[in-house]
Amino acid sequence: MKLIPLVLLALMCSWPASPAEAGDIQVAERHGNHTLTIDGEPFFMLGAGGDAGLDRLAAAGGNALRTWGVGPETRDLLDRAHEHGLKVAVGFWLAHARHGFDYGDVDAVAAQKAKVREGVLTLKDHPAVLMWVLGNEMEGFGEGDDVRIWEHVQDLAAMVKQLDATRPRMTVTTEIGGARVAMINKHCPDIDIHGINSYGGAQNLPKRYREAGGVKPYMITEFGPLGTWEVGKTPWGAPIEPTSTEKAGFYRASYEGGVLSEKDGLCLGSFAFFWGDKQEVTATWFGMFLPDGSKTAAVDIMTELWSGSPPADRAPSIASLAVEGPATREPGAEVRANLKAQDPEGEALRVVWRFKAEAREYLMGGDAEPVVPEFPEVIVDSDEGGATLVMPETPGAYRIFAFVYDPSGHAAVANVPLLVEAASENAGGDGPRGAEAE
Repeated sequence: MKLIPLVLLALMCSWPASPAEAGDIQVAERHGNHTLTIDGEPFFMLGAGGDAGLDRLAAAGGNALRTWGVGPETRDLLDRAHEHGLKVAVGFWLAHARHGFDYGDVDAVAAQKAKVREGVLTLKDHPAVLMWVLGNEMEGFGEGDDVRIWEHVQDLAAMVKQLDATRPRMTVTTEIGGARVAMINKHCPDIDIHGINSYGGAQNLPKRYREAGGVKPYMITEFGPLGTWEVGKTPWGAPIEPTSTEKAGFYRASYEGGVLSEKDGLCLGSFAFFWGDKQEVTATWFGMFLPDGSKTAAVDIMTELWSGSPPADRAPSIASLAVEGPATREPGAEVRANLKAQDPEGEALRVVWRFKAEAREYLMGGDAEPVVPEFPEVIVDSDEGGATLVMPETPGAYRIFAFVYDPSGHAAVANVPLLVEAASENAGGDGPRGAEAE
């Protein structure tokens, strides 16, 4: 037998894994119970959406992540995921009609199909690829009954099945209202898994899904705090953001009600949202981490649910953040904000106060939003228990934020909306949504 030269051996070792080495991944069904398997072994999805440190995801007990699009950076992400023992649900972004895409445009649909084909052929031999995700909320926020969209999804699923029969195919919808479940059941036989983005309704999703006629196994592909569209609002229309402590409790309830309760039935797992930070109405609403990278209690909760044990050092908790007196004030008025927070381990806390303008628009669907301006000069005095503010001269809507840190850099956050109106204006009425940058 000839000896293989060392250089050739090194090159062979660097080649991508074959599909067989990557594992045969299937959705198995037995007596109505569905299971995702890798080479015949059960694999329950303990996933997150986002890329705020794959090492942190693996350390928390997660085993997978999802993406929303394929680009030049995808292979690097797959490589890093594989290094940490993580699988990736590779997402292909399908254009949304609400952004102007016409699913009746034959050429545009064909071009979209060609991109999916190219992506699958490029990535299918990577061992970190767990499944192919065809679209995310491309049906919009209405009834979801545009048959052209679902016929296109089926066309893609059939193509992907031919290109790679070793991995399942999933499509993701905005919750399950309207005709979504029926459309997928009728028009998408080659879709193996129904991915569902669910926030306020995640806890009772199993019951609602079955009542809607759901028969395919599902995953909750996004869950987390109540959405910006699901909470109470101030008189001037600003959504009231839960504290990071309140959000953590909602992660737990959603996971236990929407995922674990159906684990031995139709549910194959989930992806917590968002493993990172993003600006969506505020910079803190959906992020499980703060913009500075500090982890919040949502990470602690998911660590416990994934691994079976809470972390040794947990994030601080916030009991309340409130302002004294009315939330609508005149320019130059003095306002006092009071904070009640504590650390589970009893360590001293550091509080950072920030005063920001309100978002100019309340967008939906994760559309990109600009970072809002900040006004540090408004905060004239502060400590761990509260802050004194002098309202800016520019009328508009604002928020006061309290960022609470323990010595290890774990954090909690809360905010309160405020409105600045001149004395002649109708206090508490329909004031301007956002403040102008100075």
